[in-house]
Amino acid sequence: VADLIRDRFKRGEYADVILPLTVLRRIDCVIRPTQDAVRAKSAELAKMNIDDPEPILRKTAGVAFYNTSRYDFQRLLEDPANIDQNIQHYINDFSPNMQEVIENFELRNTLAKLAKHKLTFQVFQKFSEIDLHPDKVSNHDMGYIFEELLRKFNELLDENPGEHFTPREVIRLMTELMLATDHEELETPGIIRQVMDPCCGSGGMLTIRKERIKRMNPRARVEVYGQEVNPKTYAVTKSDMLIIAPDGKDADRIRFGSTLSEDRFPGETFHYLIANPPYGKDWNADKTEVEAEHALGKAGRFAPGLPRKSDGQTLFLLHMLAKMKPASEGGSRIAIVMNGSPLFVGDANSGESEIRRHVMENDLLEAIVAMPEQIFYNTGIATYVWIISNRKQAHRKGKVQLIDASGEDFWKPMRKSLGDKRREMDESHIARVMGIYRDFE
Repeated sequence: VADLIRDRFKRGEYADVILPLTVLRRIDCVIRPTQDAVRAKSAELAKMNIDDPEPILRKTAGVAFYNTSRYDFQRLLEDPANIDQNIQHYINDFSPNMQEVIENFELRNTLAKLAKHKLTFQVFQKFSEIDLHPDKVSNHDMGYIFEELLRKFNELLDENPGEHFTPREVIRLMTELMLATDHEELETPGIIRQVMDPCCGSGGMLTIRKERIKRMNPRARVEVYGQEVNPKTYAVTKSDMLIIAPDGKDADRIRFGSTLSEDRFPGETFHYLIANPPYGKDWNADKTEVEAEHALGKAGRFAPGLPRKSDGQTLFLLHMLAKMKPASEGGSRIAIVMNGSPLFVGDANSGESEIRRHVMENDLLEAIVAMPEQIFYNTGIATYVWIISNRKQAHRKGKVQLIDASGEDFWKPMRKSLGDKRREMDESHIARVMGIYRDFE
């Protein structure tokens, strides 16, 4: 597809075409078997003057979204002369929740540009050659595809060097550390657990966490919540959640906006919080709202202190601390991966130092794991996983466990590097870290 559009689109614009049409093709594959039935049911309900046909149409579709047009990718290609006009009918007839995905991708602008350069038929023809139905490409594999595309486009644009998509083995380690003390509790039949990621990216942390708990207890109810500020990444996650969860509830709990200036889950708390916030994120864009909330003291999320403007990752940490359930309600556990700044930057009485003081004096920090370098896709820097809990086990109270997993015993070289990622942790390396954690060494 990049070869098709390269003379009409700049390299930095490839994402505008490839990302939304990858999503659209996957959606098309999912709804095609029931689309004619949905269209017939829609016409039937229109004659009956049903006020809210959406629940019935969702049920007919068998998933949390639908399309009432007569077109799909194959039928669009059968009428090349009118493909641009027909595509407008096709995307306009998606359900409201999928319209939000289309709008955040700004897909109509992209389609107009494809039409202008007479590329629509060729691009749709290319996408129609691959079957992206979940039966052919699992949600797990599709997650890898999205993350690889996002990584490539991120490098092409070089606009967000602080954003690092989290390798799956890092997420697995964070998940095991977070759940390590809760296995017995999580096996309770019918248990409900809420998992939150305040900078959820493509949703990998949420889906891996949910899958892990469901493997431990298939009867557990795991509700995922996420917030994302990048509109295209948000659209990827939203569409993925719509496909994964037929009732659409997980997708409804993925919300758009800046976590720092606009908390989309005010007053809510969660059992588990996991995040890989952007390193060195400049938070000037959120400055007015963050400083106003800091001035509220304990009534706001940022009471302990404010870090320097050039590094907002510690603000995400404070946000997550504010979202913990009180110990009297069972408490919460947090896993967050950050670079070295939150550990080392800031003299005594600085904002960073006061945040560290708050964490330590409230005995919230359970463990820090120093990760191997060169394990992330677009940075080789040292990173650290913090495990935070307000319900520490008795033998951990008043102590912090430091685990150095940066040595050669904890990683292996990759056969082929991916960007700056030249090392990986396999299951044996994760097991080694977990052994040290459990032995409290």
